[in-house]
Amino acid sequence: MNDLVAKRYVKALVDGRNNDIINTISSKLNVISSAFADEKFNSIVSSPQIADCAKVDFIITLADGANDEVFKNFIKLLGEKRRLGLLPFIAKELNTQIAKMNNSYVGVVYTNLELSSDYVSSIEKQFSKKFDVKLSLSQNVCDYDGIKVDIDGLGVEISFSKERLKSQLIDHILKAV
Repeated sequence: MNDLVAKRYVKALVDGRNNDIINTISSKLNVISSAFADEKFNSIVSSPQIADCAKVDFIITLADGANDEVFKNFIKLLGEKRRLGLLPFIAKELNTQIAKMNNSYVGVVYTNLELSSDYVSSIEKQFSKKFDVKLSLSQNVCDYDGIKVDIDGLGVEISFSKERLKSQLIDHILKAV
């Protein structure tokens, strides 16, 4: 639900503005969004005992040099509608929209072993060529038995699992017999 509401706010922010203004707003929203990781900040924003205008002023001071009227009015609007808790969702959706506008995406490679940077960069080049985008991949070493590439903004997930290969091989052998 929050994502749907955030998409509407982002659409209103993006419409009719150039990339510089959008990037400035995005950087300020990312700073504010990172503050939501703090428990005390969340309690201040969600507290019914603190006036909405005080919350709005507090959030505006978090963004350094927030003398942009569009940004201030946006935060004031969210404060009036009591939707300051949507700021992390709005920041995430705005980052996604900027990635679409710039045709550049970020992805993650999940493996159980550390891959060399040359191998990751070759995967990056192949996917960039395949999808005709600028792609930057990071690596996440976890307990995934195989390799999985997840490009969230494009909605692409490609995986190769040893377990799935084994089960398909067994099924194929059983069908042949």
